[in-house]
Amino acid sequence: MRFQNDTHSKMLGYLLWIFGFLGAHRFYYGKPITGTIWFFTLGLLGIGWIIDLFLIPSMDREADLRFSGGQTNYSIAWILLTFLGIFGAHRLYMGKWITALLYLVTGGFFLLGVLYDFWTLNDQVSMKNRQQSSGLLR
Repeated sequence: MRFQNDTHSKMLGYLLWIFGFLGAHRFYYGKPITGTIWFFTLGLLGIGWIIDLFLIPSMDREADLRFSGGQTNYSIAWILLTFLGIFGAHRLYMGKWITALLYLVTGGFFLLGVLYDFWTLNDQVSMKNRQQSSGLLR
């Protein structure tokens, strides 16, 4: 049964789990602190990574409750950030043209902007979706 506010995809969560020893799935589900810990410890030496295989459904439910759904799709934004972040593709997708162009010419603000976006992308998309639903953006 799909949750009414299904913002995140379990399938993408499991695909990112494959790279989970680097924390990708944890960033996706809005857990940047543990995502960073997983990145630097290789998924707590693989133990946390294995445990997360069973935690993904609950992380998905928590993300669905925490973040606002809408026109901007979390999965698309995360795929663009993960694979094309240094070029600013995820920022183009969200309509942030100026910073997208700056990312393009600076390698994602010398990778620091990409790191910032790994920490905050869910909140950025959620805020954009809330603004769109309230009619502030057209």
